Amino acid sequence: MPGIVSVKTPPESTPLRITVPEESQGQIGANSSRSENVNTKPSSPAPRRPPSPSPSTSRAKPSPDRGSGKKKSPPEKVVIDESSLDNPDLGPFLLKLARDTIASGEGPNKALDYALRAAKSFERCAVDGQPSLDLAMSLHVLAAIYCSLGRFEEALPVLERAITVPDTSRGADHALAAFSGHMQLGDTHSMLGQLDRSIECYNEGLKVQMEALGDTDPRVAETCRYLAEAHVQAMQFDEAENLCKRTLEIHRVHSPPASLEEAADRRLMALICEAKGDYESALEHLVLASMAMIANGQENEVAAIDVSIGNIYLSLSRFDEAVFSYQKALTVFKSSKGDNHPSVASVFVRLADLYYKTGKLRESRSYCENALRIYAKPVPGTTSEEIASGMTEISAIYELFNEPEEALKLLVKALKLLEDKPGQQSTIAGIEARMGVMFYMVGRYDEARSSFESAVAKLRASGERKSAFFGVVLNQMGLSCVQLFKIDEAAELFEEAREILEHECGPCHQDTLGVYSNLAATYDAMGRVEDAIEILEYVLKLREEKLGTANPDFDDEKKRLAELLKEAGKSRNKKAKSLENLIDPNSKRTKKESSKKWSAFGFRS
Repeated sequence: MPGIVSVKTPPESTPLRITVPEESQGQIGANSSRSENVNTKPSSPAPRRPPSPSPSTSRAKPSPDRGSGKKKSPPEKVVIDESSLDNPDLGPFLLKLARDTIASGEGPNKALDYALRAAKSFERCAVDGQPSLDLAMSLHVLAAIYCSLGRFEEALPVLERAITVPDTSRGADHALAAFSGHMQLGDTHSMLGQLDRSIECYNEGLKVQMEALGDTDPRVAETCRYLAEAHVQAMQFDEAENLCKRTLEIHRVHSPPASLEEAADRRLMALICEAKGDYESALEHLVLASMAMIANGQENEVAAIDVSIGNIYLSLSRFDEAVFSYQKALTVFKSSKGDNHPSVASVFVRLADLYYKTGKLRESRSYCENALRIYAKPVPGTTSEEIASGMTEISAIYELFNEPEEALKLLVKALKLLEDKPGQQSTIAGIEARMGVMFYMVGRYDEARSSFESAVAKLRASGERKSAFFGVVLNQMGLSCVQLFKIDEAAELFEEAREILEHECGPCHQDTLGVYSNLAATYDAMGRVEDAIEILEYVLKLREEKLGTANPDFDDEKKRLAELLKEAGKSRNKKAKSLENLIDPNSKRTKKESSKKWSAFGFRS
């Protein structure tokens, strides 16, 4: 976590499951932390983007014993009478046993027993009813062990108790314990996919750190960047941008020009700018980050930035420059990591996307196949997340090839790779949403609805229930319900999607207009003709006053409104139109029905 682990974790190192606190005290943000880090940061919720230009942000700290080739011998088995927990010397002894058990690799269950009893001992031995910081430390260790066992829900109450122990008015040690507790609690929420709660905890930790160190301390900058990354995961780009700007300002004062810290900040800022559609600013930040990495001799990092620069050029339709950037990166990755490294595969995927967009379909398919060969036989050290991300991106290209079945197979494989990984709920939700679209395209509407339903549940739990992406998923789920004749459920989903997209994108955005159209069609199918008329009149007014009437949808919507008004004038209580006829223009109708031209009054995905 920021200000607690080292700024840059070596990308080749394997994160530890548990990092126990050191004996020494330290200032807030020092590496001699009392916090325990449990895993790496979850990846982005939406698997629609290329690999992030943001630097590696592993939440785990490499062990000081790693690489030494030595393994500590396990502690001797100790039997302790529960009645002896009142002994004030027992808590520190048990806590040391827990640490030694973890370090020896003997297994977390025995360490869990020691940590539980250490916490009980510290509770019982509180002086004048005031718990000591040793209790907070033992609780942090206990929570880390729970997380290492995958028991994240049990870690939450432990950490919530831990943050109540320190009194920040009593000095730096208490502030450090409070900061560590808030950040570890945020990490644990993040591993459960609860991004909104995670961000709240990080904010509390940042407040404690700023009160203790001031607003411009370099360790505050580290925490700001960490919080900004969490906002990016939650697709809250404005908040992320403000925090990243603050980080840049602090590093400008405290770090030399072209420092690694500034390069990391600029890569994150580039990601934020790209997400907001400000490609020129993103390109500027990436070029400056690349120059800093070149100055520091970071060849592989320069290549990773070249991939991100290629992505920006691709978004700007500057295809020749994009190819040049990708090929530069490819040359470096092949020479430094080998031809079968996932970094090479990720560049193949980007080139496949580029060649599809330039109409070179044979080259595009060839690059997809080359990438899949690498993912099929991954080199040691390749993570499931890397393979799943690559397969998800390739599936999007197969979707463009109009091969939904092949795309679906890749998405299923990606989902299986991630389904048991903690902290991947948002990513899994994105994959399930994509699977829902594929199922819909091939007419498997029951499966489409189930996939969307699962994705919606995960996005609600992760705090993304107000994002534009969530609104789009709700709209897609509504369309699946329409195909299954679940009209009331479809109406509820379209209504919720409308509310979200109006807030996030505005009423004139194409996604919002599509939901308006779907909702109007649904209301008409339910017999709520006046509501349908009201929506269509609003849409036509928007087009006439703000968007222009050249769009082909304008004439379609105008005809639909005219027919609704005509029918409403005849009979306000007219029987609701058959939903089957609204969905399928080729369905059987009577001659009287077929004359009404209702095929135009369809639904929009």
